[in-house]
Amino acid sequence: MVDEFFDLEKIEANLRNKASEQLAAGGMDPLAKMRALCLTRGATGIHGLGRAFRNMDDDGSKALNEEEFTKGVKEFGLDISKEEIKQLFRSFDEDGSGSINMTEFLLKLRPPMSQQRIAVINQAFAKMDKTGDGVITLADLKNVYSAREHPKFKSGEKTEDEILTEFLHTFEGGRGNGDGQVTKEEFTNYYASISASIDSDEYFEVMMKKAYVLQ
Repeated sequence: MVDEFFDLEKIEANLRNKASEQLAAGGMDPLAKMRALCLTRGATGIHGLGRAFRNMDDDGSKALNEEEFTKGVKEFGLDISKEEIKQLFRSFDEDGSGSINMTEFLLKLRPPMSQQRIAVINQAFAKMDKTGDGVITLADLKNVYSAREHPKFKSGEKTEDEILTEFLHTFEGGRGNGDGQVTKEEFTNYYASISASIDSDEYFEVMMKKAYVLQ
């Protein structure tokens, strides 16, 4: 499994530390500050904010007005001022309609990545998504990995299904819905956040290829 190839806990710790250092240094624009605040919560921080926004989106339109946007940010507990929230909202409400597209905002919030990194993330997702339906499920994982060599399986502490399900929940974080499915958006957001703590494209690519046994 992935965590056997590299220390995700160490990478997440580096990610949180790097984001905290950026915040302490100051001088960030509101979008960069919000990104860093999310990353101090680890690789699933941006996903968690997205879930808070979706909870505000009662009509399923994927559009948020300023009140909903502000409430989502506050409910997620980000330490960002009202003025900064207003600035962010207005910068994305380009047509002055009074609403912003939630998906577009979250894409901008995602740490930027080179094409090299995006390509290897897409390659890993395609390998995991055995059925090609755009979602990684427990059934997909069983066709790619065996957890029978996992220490917790060998000790009888967990079943193979429990180990694989735990792996799926990695991408959702503590605020995830635990639906046992990982969308491409969730997968990409997770590794975009991990990517933010790794300076070298080459190292990131090697890490992903070893983790997912990619050619």
